[in-house]
Amino acid sequence: MRIVFFGPNGSGKGTQAALLKAELRVPHISTGDLLRAAVKAGTPLGLKAKAVMEAGKLVSDEIVLGMLEERVAQADARGGFILDGYPRNLAQCTALEQLLARIRQPLDVAVELDVPDGAILERCEIRFKAEHRPDDDPAIVRKRLQVYREQTAPVARHFADLGKLVTVNGVGAVDAVFARILEVLPRAVA
Repeated sequence: MRIVFFGPNGSGKGTQAALLKAELRVPHISTGDLLRAAVKAGTPLGLKAKAVMEAGKLVSDEIVLGMLEERVAQADARGGFILDGYPRNLAQCTALEQLLARIRQPLDVAVELDVPDGAILERCEIRFKAEHRPDDDPAIVRKRLQVYREQTAPVARHFADLGKLVTVNGVGAVDAVFARILEVLPRAVA
């Protein structure tokens, strides 16, 4: 099964993707993790990304898509994968769809975790106090929520138009949210 997870930072995508990875026995692919690993390993794309990051710029969609293509071509992803953190905008969505068509691994479902802004801010504030992660600072989270609405929410609408989006209530205990995801997946790919 090939899945994309949607939701703003703090919605629980990473937590739920990790659980689903174990359940489905497919890799959880985070573009942030791919970038860090490629830079650390010194791969050709990693070296390009490192040069861009050291110049204080954002890594291009082309580089990220290249890393993603290399990753989904690996043997463990042939049976499916869970994408977390990509696509973040409609241009990336188009590029992803073209890539998946080219390698004959079309997306099965996009899972959107629906969590109210207040709950996201509360989760991130707790994590910020405990882990001191800069991206969990409340001011940064508010800005990211706005960016999500402007750039990523249209991607979810696109997948809804294709009949590939399922929205899951992401509020509650981790196990309860996971049960909701498992409940909708068979219907989503039927």
